[in-house]
Amino acid sequence: MTPALRPRTLGLFVGDLLFFTFSLWLSLYLRTFEVPSGQLFLAHLLPFSLLFIVWLGVFFIAGLYESRSIILERRAISVTLLMAQLANVVIAALFFSFIPIFGIAPKTLLVIYLIVSFVLVLLWRVALFPQIGFRRKEQALVVGGGPEVSELVEALRAARHAPTSIANVLDPHSATLQTDIRHAVVEYRPRFIIADFTDHRVLTAFPNLYNYLSQGIRFFDALSLYEEVFGRVPLSVIDQEWLARNVSRYSHTLYDTFKRAMDIVVSIPAAIISLVAYPFIALAIKLEDGGDVLISLPRIGEGDQVFNLYKFRSMSGNDLGVYGQDGVSKLHVTRVGKFLRITRLDEIPQLWSVIKGDLSLIGPRPETPPLVAQYEQEIPFYGVRHLIKPGLSGWAQLYGQHAHHGLGVEETRNKLSYDLYYIKHRSLTLDAVVILKTIKKLLTRSGV
Repeated sequence: MTPALRPRTLGLFVGDLLFFTFSLWLSLYLRTFEVPSGQLFLAHLLPFSLLFIVWLGVFFIAGLYESRSIILERRAISVTLLMAQLANVVIAALFFSFIPIFGIAPKTLLVIYLIVSFVLVLLWRVALFPQIGFRRKEQALVVGGGPEVSELVEALRAARHAPTSIANVLDPHSATLQTDIRHAVVEYRPRFIIADFTDHRVLTAFPNLYNYLSQGIRFFDALSLYEEVFGRVPLSVIDQEWLARNVSRYSHTLYDTFKRAMDIVVSIPAAIISLVAYPFIALAIKLEDGGDVLISLPRIGEGDQVFNLYKFRSMSGNDLGVYGQDGVSKLHVTRVGKFLRITRLDEIPQLWSVIKGDLSLIGPRPETPPLVAQYEQEIPFYGVRHLIKPGLSGWAQLYGQHAHHGLGVEETRNKLSYDLYYIKHRSLTLDAVVILKTIKKLLTRSGV
């Protein structure tokens, strides 16, 4: 995360935890309109503290700590917060029902807590948090051009909660760029300079960086900030040098070992438990059209190796990824197949591919050999995504556009920018983020 954004997220996290705690005390008071004793409060605080950890995870899944959501704010915070707190109260009700060891059954308290915590946390985030300095906008200069810088500037200017206020954008094509920067610094007194240092003209316009640093000005690379805000790598920066600096199959040895262990630990019990659903799914598919229950699909995996991916059939046949000259499958999704896709039940046989080692739980989505051949011709560096194992879910599946069952070069180009972000930043932490976000998509049936 960009350093300018870390204090904001940490401040939100600590504040939410404090207001969770205060909401509990206030809810105990409102239940009887008597100040709760220290003993009573502590008796409730212990089990609720365990819930607080889970609740913060729910907030994370809802995007309430994600810098992309904080900056871009695609959804009203009140709606997101209310849905998150509703989920938290349901979790709490189940917790106290199935784990009665704490000796309390706070049914009325939970209803009061839902109202109190929603109001207080909303008040904290909307009214109080902006006043303590974390969300005070600092003046910023932008030095750079191109579509990515323009997109970043537009997003920061439109965002209510951006950490900076764009004072001016300086064109790198200017013959007097160095002078323009010096005058802009005097005029606007910026706290930040967001510069596209991949542009040689921008780089040479700062011969005396120390002078600006001594004035308390902080520099941020425009394209790094772009990655942070949008969660993708701009394809315009991808070249041999970028690959050498950011991509390696062998610099994540320890991470790859832990990831493989996690794949096995999670997939084996999940695959065994899912066997219960197989007869019902097979019966539904057979009753609809009598066709094959399982289909085998060739896919390109790690190191450009072809492997067979198995799924419950959700279409009227198996086109094997051969879509013809128009690039569109001639098949259609069946009624049973539509349900299987919505619930993701069509993909549960892929757990066996994870156990075998062809797939990982998290990684780029595997594509068919014909589509890969086409994409590699039209999209530079497309094959980079095959340096790691493909996955059941991934960063691009969460945020990228998808060309389902057909050739979609522009959608795939967009998806590649997210795949490259994952390859560059892959870690157990990022995998955990993808898993939590995938759970959210499954529960809300979004992104289908």
